Amino acid sequence: MFSEEMLNLFGEGTLETFYMVLTSTLLAYLIGLPLGVLLVVSDKDGIHPMPIINRVLGVIINLLRSAPFLILLVALTPVTRAIVGTTLGSTATIVPLVIGSAPFIARMVESSIKEVDRGVIEAAQSMGASTMQIVLRVMLPEAKPSLLVGAAIAITTILGYSAMAGFVGGGGLGTIAVNYGVYRYQTDVMLVTLAMLVIIVQLFQELGMRIATRIDKRRK
Repeated sequence: MFSEEMLNLFGEGTLETFYMVLTSTLLAYLIGLPLGVLLVVSDKDGIHPMPIINRVLGVIINLLRSAPFLILLVALTPVTRAIVGTTLGSTATIVPLVIGSAPFIARMVESSIKEVDRGVIEAAQSMGASTMQIVLRVMLPEAKPSLLVGAAIAITTILGYSAMAGFVGGGGLGTIAVNYGVYRYQTDVMLVTLAMLVIIVQLFQELGMRIATRIDKRRK
């Protein structure tokens, strides 16, 4: 059995993990969602083609996506310190989590919106809808189920990133696993932390899938 101190540590680690993951996901979507929409709209077959902007944006997103998170985490140390004032703790970890996951989210949003029936978009265009109206009233509503599934995937991905941040004092369950499971060779702590992370992943995935299924008009 774990001591009361260790149980409190698990509780604090779990709360820090939820704080990091949910805050990072929200901020990453505030960046990634508009970028994903812009990728679709500015595509050569989009409703407002802008080839140069689309190409440049695509290259930047691909470069950020291709960087392993641990390397990105270290490389962004000066940026994190400039924004937060420190590179340790859960709040500091949010900075690289957002920068690392926003490009991934942008690509998922792009993929979800491209699944929307082209005929629906063309019908809106024929009725004189503006680009913004098509995005807000056609593309996003029609892609909502796929976007929610993508959000569930994004949360689990960010959760994995947050666990990696434990190697550099990022806080949360990842730090507990590293400090006790790796450095102190306490295998039981490592296994419990792993089990808790798996449970959190399953909760997020199940919730996201259920919501997506419930609002998906195609299943009704």
